[in-house]
Amino acid sequence: MPLMIAGLIIFLGIHCVSIVAPAWRDAMAARLGEWPWKGIYGVISLVGFVLIVKGYAAARLEPTFVYMPAAWLRHAAFALMLPVFPLLLAAYLPGRIKTRAKHPMVLAVKFWALAHLLANGTLADVILFGSFLAWAVADRISLKRRAPRPVPGLPASAFNDVVVVVGGLLLYVGFAIWLHPLLIGISVMG
Repeated sequence: MPLMIAGLIIFLGIHCVSIVAPAWRDAMAARLGEWPWKGIYGVISLVGFVLIVKGYAAARLEPTFVYMPAAWLRHAAFALMLPVFPLLLAAYLPGRIKTRAKHPMVLAVKFWALAHLLANGTLADVILFGSFLAWAVADRISLKRRAPRPVPGLPASAFNDVVVVVGGLLLYVGFAIWLHPLLIGISVMG
């Protein structure tokens, strides 16, 4: 578990720079250049992510249960995951969905983390998904107070909403059926 916690500190720490020090982030991006800053940001994020994955995999071998989720919570989690992939796509395919969600990627993280907290009750799950949920809440609050940065994506279009919904639901089904068991080792369908 220490590896996972170190990964969370690194991954969420770099993702908190805009929350706690937006002026510093902007100054660094201006000094280094936007792409070099994003490169450093990406490498640090990747290191944190790898540590999270390795630490979480190790923690799953000797689970400490905090609570045992009721069976119906797994169905609730399955339903809460429905908007996650469409929201992720909406972040880069602007349309009405992005406009209404305001910050679709942050909202997707909230749904993802909450769904996993409902369905899983080990200490590692509570720390992992609780950390991401807390980060998403803090980030959303801070986004109300800071100047928006441009997000790369396609031009706004009503057609983007169709792509977001259809593509997002196809990704959801594909991930639930094939990728979750392959990457995570847990079937969500059975």
